[in-house]
Amino acid sequence: MSDPDFDKTIATLIAEFAKSGIAELSLRRGDFEVYLSNVAGQGRKPHQTASRRPVPVAVAARPEAVSAPQAESAAAANPAEFPADARIVVAPNLGTFYRAPKPGAANYVEVGDMIADGDELCLIEVMKLFTAVRADASGRLHSVLAEDGSMVEAGQPLFALVDA
Repeated sequence: MSDPDFDKTIATLIAEFAKSGIAELSLRRGDFEVYLSNVAGQGRKPHQTASRRPVPVAVAARPEAVSAPQAESAAAANPAEFPADARIVVAPNLGTFYRAPKPGAANYVEVGDMIADGDELCLIEVMKLFTAVRADASGRLHSVLAEDGSMVEAGQPLFALVDA
């Protein structure tokens, strides 16, 4: 794993974790897993929580790259067929899916919106740590595949994007 972008992302994750006050963090993606733990007694308050500042993480895949269980989950979430050019944006990790930055605020995106590469689509929250999910391609939002406030799993389809 000598990818400079990957190394920078891991270094950022570790730095943000160290500042967060979270006791433990475990992340798994495919066969890659990271476990971080703060040693008790290093001056952190016992009930301190992480910042709500989202960490940008983009995950998107073409439908043919989505595994069969994920494709079945996408079809179950939205019975309409996806166009052949649909790109499925999946959850980077387990957590609670939020379509808006805070309660009562407008959703980041709505069906029919034009999405640019890098646009923030939603937040995934785990133990007060919020991860921003961003588009890694541009297109029109075809459908939202998860319910706001619901628990989602890593790799679960969240949005379908189509070419404009």
